[in-house]
Amino acid sequence: MSVEEIKARLQAELPELLKQDAGFRLWLEDLIRSTAVTTESFDARFDRVLREMAADREAQEHKWEAQERKWEAQERKWEEQNRKWDENNRKSEEKWAEQNRKWDENNRKWEEKWAEQNRKWDENNRKSEEKWAEQNRKWDESNRKSEEKWAEQNRKWDENNRKSEEKWAEQNRKWDEQHRVNLQMLEEIKQSRSHQEQGIGALGARWGLTSEASFRAALKGILEQSFDVEVLNVNEFDDEGIVFGMPDQIEIDIIVHDGELILCELKSSMSKSDIYAFERKVQYYQRRHGREVNRKIVISPMVRPEARPVAKRLGIEVFGFAEDVSDL
Repeated sequence: MSVEEIKARLQAELPELLKQDAGFRLWLEDLIRSTAVTTESFDARFDRVLREMAADREAQEHKWEAQERKWEAQERKWEEQNRKWDENNRKSEEKWAEQNRKWDENNRKWEEKWAEQNRKWDENNRKSEEKWAEQNRKWDESNRKSEEKWAEQNRKWDENNRKSEEKWAEQNRKWDEQHRVNLQMLEEIKQSRSHQEQGIGALGARWGLTSEASFRAALKGILEQSFDVEVLNVNEFDDEGIVFGMPDQIEIDIIVHDGELILCELKSSMSKSDIYAFERKVQYYQRRHGREVNRKIVISPMVRPEARPVAKRLGIEVFGFAEDVSDL
């Protein structure tokens, strides 16, 4: 039997059943009374809801008061922090002002020294020119006399050549040996001079007498002339901030030799932080271009002692002069 059929049957039979059966009628009234909502039960529920809402509001007010106390404490901390910042800024400005004064004083002294040095150079150049003029006069006189002597000597040489062919053969052998020694000494002198020029260039770049770019260009020229390689200078923008911690322009020297990719750092002086910066340049290049770097080379006449262990640990080869890179 469906619900609709039950409802229809109750509507038809219930009124008559209530008239005939008093006990059933009383049971039905009690059932309706227990399930219906009375005025007293509704008021009790409403009062309970009001009490719960009041308790919730009081708890919320306590939370707001505690939060306001935290905010007030935080504001006091910020005020103290701002006061300390202002004090530190004031001290820093005083220190920078003193530092700038010292720099200005040092620059003035350096300018005076360089002016005096230039005056001495000019004076020495003038004296040298006078000495060279006198020396040239003496050379000319000596050459004239030598020419006369050589004319007589040539006559004697012609006579002696016939008798000295065997001796000249031995002498030529000695001359060849001496020539080889002279060429070796000349090469050593040229290399020593190159080392001196690189050291002087490094000092100049360090103290502002020449630019770092000029020094790097000189080392680049030595590498290309000595080892028949091409040094490529690449400027790229590191938008991820891998090298300096924030986006910036970076400069990398690249050597491609026999299929090997070599990254170089050519600087007048290298500190420990410079070694780390070069390593980050290598990581940036490998990540950006997806190529493995075969060798990492640093060329600098001035490498601080604390930088060498770092370079060794990172697999970076350090050379004091460009000519030392003999195994490219």
